[in-house]
Amino acid sequence: MTPENKIEHDTEKRKEQMRQLVQNGLQKIKKEANMKQGIESGIQVAMVFKEVVDKAVQASSEAALAWVGILTNPLTEANSNQQGIEYVVRRMNWYWELSRLLLDTNIKPDQQGLRGVLEEKVTQLYAQLLLFQMKSVCYYYRRRFRVFVRDLVKLDNWDGKLDNIKDAEAAVRQDSSQYNTQVILDHLSDILKIGESQISAIQQQTKQQEAMHETDEDKKCRKDLRVTDPRDDKKRIEGLKGGLLKDSYKWILENSQFKKWRNEDDPQSRLLWVKADPGKGKTMLLCGIIDELQEPNIPNLLAYFFCQATDSRINSATAVLRGLLYLLVEQQRSLISHVRKKYDRAGQALFNDTNAWVALSEIFTNILNDANLEKTCLIIDALDECTTGLDELLDFIAQKSLVSPHVKWIVSSRNWSTIEERLDQADHKVRLSLELNEESVSKAVSTFIEHKVSRLEQQKKYNETIRDAVLKHLTSNANNTFLWVALVCQRLEKVDFQVKEELKAFPPGLDSLYERMMLQIHESQAPDVCKRILASVAIVYRPITTKELATLVEKLEDMADDHESMERIISLCGSFLTVKEGVVYFVHQSAKDFLFSNASDEVFPSGEKDVHYSIFSRSLNTMSKALRRDMYDLKELGYPAEQIRQPNPDPLAASRYACFY
Repeated sequence: MTPENKIEHDTEKRKEQMRQLVQNGLQKIKKEANMKQGIESGIQVAMVFKEVVDKAVQASSEAALAWVGILTNPLTEANSNQQGIEYVVRRMNWYWELSRLLLDTNIKPDQQGLRGVLEEKVTQLYAQLLLFQMKSVCYYYRRRFRVFVRDLVKLDNWDGKLDNIKDAEAAVRQDSSQYNTQVILDHLSDILKIGESQISAIQQQTKQQEAMHETDEDKKCRKDLRVTDPRDDKKRIEGLKGGLLKDSYKWILENSQFKKWRNEDDPQSRLLWVKADPGKGKTMLLCGIIDELQEPNIPNLLAYFFCQATDSRINSATAVLRGLLYLLVEQQRSLISHVRKKYDRAGQALFNDTNAWVALSEIFTNILNDANLEKTCLIIDALDECTTGLDELLDFIAQKSLVSPHVKWIVSSRNWSTIEERLDQADHKVRLSLELNEESVSKAVSTFIEHKVSRLEQQKKYNETIRDAVLKHLTSNANNTFLWVALVCQRLEKVDFQVKEELKAFPPGLDSLYERMMLQIHESQAPDVCKRILASVAIVYRPITTKELATLVEKLEDMADDHESMERIISLCGSFLTVKEGVVYFVHQSAKDFLFSNASDEVFPSGEKDVHYSIFSRSLNTMSKALRRDMYDLKELGYPAEQIRQPNPDPLAASRYACFY
């Protein structure tokens, strides 16, 4: 080996030696380009070749080694091989830039998978490239006769090797496009999250500024507007039903109809109507939806209302609008201006007089048309429990759900044809029938059953046999009815012995269960008192406290101050009633409906009017005994109402219902 061809051992010297050989090769290409079968493209290749190979040699000594043979020994110019070399040279810039992508370590963990796939494809491309180069080196060093023979039978298949390079390159392009798209999407997602956070912060700051600039007149208007705070109603309802179980409602989030309603780009799905028979879990389903829509990353206004037929404060169309308006104004204080336009002229009477519906619907319409109204979702539960002005409310919903693309509605009700006829005016609605989603509801009820049985097992110390028997009976007889499960479990909480025998007393179906509960009342210690309690609670215009109930039912008069005794006597009323924070409620509207239909002869033997008369008479008697001058000992006339503090104990606690109604 001549001294000039001796390969150096020192890395830096070897690299310099390779660079020099490449430079010599480039000079040789320039001299011989015109001699190679008259291919004019050779000169063009050399010009590109020099620039790119300079870059390649600087980036990788191994690449330089591969090119040395090509540049120093171009002894043949087979057309296919030459075309391959030309193609590779023209694409070298792109090849070298790929390494920058692979060397980028500043990526998210969820991008590692795509990057790994891309790295594999780039490695395959480099393998094809190096294979083409190495075979070309061997090709250039072979004897000419052998080259001629190999070319004659196309043994080297240069076209095939070039196709392999192009296929590998196409695979890299496809995967890199996927990878880059994912990176871009992730980056946009990060920007979106930052933007949402900033929007949320701005909105919060705006609300704080609005609250700071709220006048005393605004506060008074907002206070008079309030008929109830639906947020408190939601907490009360969830408490009465034993809490909200996410596993029993999360199926709705993946439901196709719900997703269609939630799609902001679909103008034909602004109204979602959730309908089902009693006890199917509509109210708790809407409570779950409300929780989902209240997530911090969803910067929407959310107003909702729960109709309740047993409470005259929240069972009318005007009450619904007042409740929704109250929450909207609470969240976007600037909207109070629409209310003030009429309130400043009429005062509190605006919300209570004969024309309240007309005025409130006009105010609501103006708010829906307000260009500054944020994206809004309006939810109304239990339309069938709106006992006053239901037709007007349904027409209003059907018409106003067309007004603004930024406002969406959810309503729920029983499967009433009268409701369906009114809502059919809205051709842009989405129906979601729980009966038609039987599989999803069945799974949700099963989850609810497991939850309730688990609690019973802990509370009553069930063994495995008892637990399995309870689980089997509930699963077999629930008929996808949450309420039936809840009522049976409520009864089982009071059973200490012979649980299996007690289970047989709970037939499937709500009406059958209610009939069984009436039979239990007949067999109780005080059936007449229980029936009178049921009749009174069914007739009154709002849920009453245990103290108020004691004044309205003569045989309970001596128990007015004995809360525990009152709860015990109420517990004898089957499971029709429940007590929460001293207030007596029906467990469900269907329980009250049953008393008026199936059990009316037993509960109202002398008719409903007789119960009304009895309550009226007892109310007069209560007021004559309890009321006196200056009940709260204010000791002056004209004392500001907003400054009055309710004393404890409250001397009006037992007579409040009698005084008001």
